[in-house]
Amino acid sequence: MRAVKIEVDFDACTGHGRCYTLAPTVYDADDEGYCATRSLDVPPELEEAARLGARNCPEHAITVIEG
Repeated sequence: MRAVKIEVDFDACTGHGRCYTLAPTVYDADDEGYCATRSLDVPPELEEAARLGARNCPEHAITVIEG
């Protein structure tokens, strides 16, 4: 079975919040508005949401790793 994982580069994240605004079931915000999700094995039903958040990150700080 193929698995999807996300990883967030915190040095690149500037806190636009598009990831957790568009895909709150996958991404979370910290108290300062930055993405708080460091890495996550994504269940199949949330894969498209994970990709949506990654595609909309202006800094390309989110990587979706296809397993």
